[in-house]
Amino acid sequence: MAIFLTKESKILVQGMTGAEGMKHTRRMLAAGTDVVGGVNPRKAGRTVDFDDRAVPVFGSVRAGMDATGADVTVVFVPPAFGKAAVMEAADAGIGLAVVVTEGIPVHDSVAFHAYAERHGTRVVGPNCPGLITPGQSNAGIIPADIAKPGRVGLVSKSGTLTYQLMYELRDIGFSTCVGIGGDPVVGTTHIDCLAAFEADPDTELIVLIGEIGGDAEERAADYVKESVSKPVVAYIAGFTAPEGRTMGHAGAIVSGSSGTAQAKKAALEAVGVRVGGTPTETAELVLERLAGPARGRG
Repeated sequence: MAIFLTKESKILVQGMTGAEGMKHTRRMLAAGTDVVGGVNPRKAGRTVDFDDRAVPVFGSVRAGMDATGADVTVVFVPPAFGKAAVMEAADAGIGLAVVVTEGIPVHDSVAFHAYAERHGTRVVGPNCPGLITPGQSNAGIIPADIAKPGRVGLVSKSGTLTYQLMYELRDIGFSTCVGIGGDPVVGTTHIDCLAAFEADPDTELIVLIGEIGGDAEERAADYVKESVSKPVVAYIAGFTAPEGRTMGHAGAIVSGSSGTAQAKKAALEAVGVRVGGTPTETAELVLERLAGPARGRG
């Protein structure tokens, strides 16, 4: 199986006719993703040719859903239009909105996350690489050629580290990989993904990638202790980050002892999660754990 995204998913791309939207729509189609339309009010009624497939452009998410049965949208619009794009998708009743756009103001993210939740739309992102269920569907910018179907579930704040762990574990493969994004406010959390992977019969082990800043990993550790029976292996980026400096992501900032990699590692290890010192060591821990008992974190 998979979480959030399957071969049955029908995908719209908001901003498909822009440069990034065009590039990544072509990559998603090449991976076998069922991209059924783009959304651009100024270009409604046109089609865009992607190699051997012509994809229609609709004037709204609602129109695209009505015409195609789409249940997922991937958002590539500029930051200033991110809030409106997600709210439009939520108004239309889409089930999943994957917001790749970087640089959306935090107050806009807070507003559209709350709005989407009220309308029953799951948001992944913003500022995220999206998610991929290898061999089935790819919604976002994750390279499909480093993933194959397998038994590991991956949830990560970092896009680059998502790719690296996928490459390190390419011979094992993944049920689903979810890049939740590194902004201070994101729609889908580590805990959401832990719960979904725990319920997925085809996910045998979960890899959690975090980074400095905030307390998401500590909260995930509490959730693992109470609600996760499957083995969890983690990696935390930022052990050498200087205090007070933002490291790449808007949410990756340490203030005093709060949000440090050491504190997050300690919280996870206290509940039986093994934490690697590097991505390669983390992959080795995964292989070691898969070679042992299939259940339990001990």
